[in-house]
Amino acid sequence: MLFAIGAVFFCSASILCLLDVGTSAANVIYFLGSVPFTLAAYLQLYQAANTDPLPSEAKAVNNQPAFFGWRPHDIGWLSCASQFAGTVLFNFNTFDAMIPSLSWFGQDLLVWIPNFIGSILFLFSGYLALIEVCHAYWAWKPRDLSWCITFTNLLGCVGFMISAVLAIGLPGQPNPLRMTLSVAFTLQGAVCFLIGALSMLPEASHDVD
Repeated sequence: MLFAIGAVFFCSASILCLLDVGTSAANVIYFLGSVPFTLAAYLQLYQAANTDPLPSEAKAVNNQPAFFGWRPHDIGWLSCASQFAGTVLFNFNTFDAMIPSLSWFGQDLLVWIPNFIGSILFLFSGYLALIEVCHAYWAWKPRDLSWCITFTNLLGCVGFMISAVLAIGLPGQPNPLRMTLSVAFTLQGAVCFLIGALSMLPEASHDVD
């Protein structure tokens, strides 16, 4: 649900930008949306850090929960850790975007670089999650709900990555078409994340049953 809430905020902010109304408000909405994304990503990381150890891993001596853990040989933990790091960078990126009158260099330094690196981490995380579900580097399993969720989220990561590449600030006047495409891919990514998040509800219900 936290992922879904964050995605709704990102969709709303992107639509405002595409309609060219309330750009300042859109930046605030982006930042507000980044907070539930980070909370959700941390909860996934916490869950991954406290799952049963892999056969190759030593069992914990005590039963104290790990708040972050360190399981670099566990692809699920790596995916969650990369995703969490990406969401934290998006917190900085969306907060800095609210600073008024940034130069193109300041925009790149404070907004674009965290966005770009965070998007790379998201893309890395999304592909690792797909590998975990497929048990292979690639597979086509459209009838598998877990695969559909992971693949949809990966498409969202691709959208965010394309958006970040297009969003780079350059000297001179910004290119309106490039900025529009950047926002459009942010919207596409957010819609994919929303679909993926809502699809996790029946998946979780099925697991409980």
